[in-house]
Amino acid sequence: MSDHQIALSPNGSIVSQETYQAVRSYIVTAQKQVSSAINHAMVTAYWNIGKQILAVCGESERAAYGKQLLQFLADRLTEEFGKGFTVRNLQLMRQFYLAFPNANALRSELSWTHYRSLMRIENAAARQFYLDEAANSGWSSRQLDRQINSFYYQRILASKDKAAVSAEIESLEPKPEYERIIKDPYVLEFLDLPVNTHFYESDLEQALIDHLQKFLLELGRGYSFVARQKHFNVDGRHFYIDLVFYNYILKCFVLIDLKVGDLAHQDIGQMQMYVNYYTRKMMNPGDNPPIGIVLCADKSDTLVEYTLPEDNKQIFAAKYLPYMPTREELQRELNLKEFEPYEP
Repeated sequence: MSDHQIALSPNGSIVSQETYQAVRSYIVTAQKQVSSAINHAMVTAYWNIGKQILAVCGESERAAYGKQLLQFLADRLTEEFGKGFTVRNLQLMRQFYLAFPNANALRSELSWTHYRSLMRIENAAARQFYLDEAANSGWSSRQLDRQINSFYYQRILASKDKAAVSAEIESLEPKPEYERIIKDPYVLEFLDLPVNTHFYESDLEQALIDHLQKFLLELGRGYSFVARQKHFNVDGRHFYIDLVFYNYILKCFVLIDLKVGDLAHQDIGQMQMYVNYYTRKMMNPGDNPPIGIVLCADKSDTLVEYTLPEDNKQIFAAKYLPYMPTREELQRELNLKEFEPYEP
């Protein structure tokens, strides 16, 4: 159907596709303008914060005064403005200023997420190259990360067909037409907005997680619901665990992460990190080490992997197994085709 054709909506009213596309374009354009304004304000604020911290603390806070000042700032700013001002994040803002000391050279096309990736590049020439390319080519933050991780700078210098190398990013990591800025955890922190637990999932993932949550609570083996899309921050990087339960019989947390697609070794490693985080930060006195479950629900197969702290694998066999859902039970639940429709 072309944009100039007329379509009938389900209730019988006449809807012009041309009118819809025109109205939609106004919304997308407005969202891009809002996104650009917020990102520019955020980047400018963080640059100035970094400059101020550098002036007071220097390049590191080896002295007790520097550590105390950063902790003081983190506590007061978090109390007033929310979660985005931990000591680690303040240190990143100082690093941002050190990496980009000229405010006039900052590019309004780039977000804080872009700059966080750029700061990890040690070579100044490469960093400037990626900055210019990202801004001029309109790379999303995901496209920038892929280019950095695939050594685009080195490949473009060595290639005789630079146009082909430059164009491949659109097929490897297509840029979204627009990005809903409300999904960006850095924007949520900057604006002190609450995280919506449904922002990070597709409808299929949402339905599967709805189903798994209900299944575990009805299993009758001591499960108590704790959180959904549990957010935590490590060194300024944001992570979300799909489901967190506490088993009061086993006295341990149970962490569940769902992958719609092939299960990769990185997924197991990520769950190991989640388990380690809960072991070190969230366990209460008398708790057993947490257990992680990674579920893969692709079209061809369903896989289930259990993860424990590396030195506590024996606990699973000795204590956990009688109370954990078996692989067969989880596979059966994931393979069910009928899910109640999800309504946010």
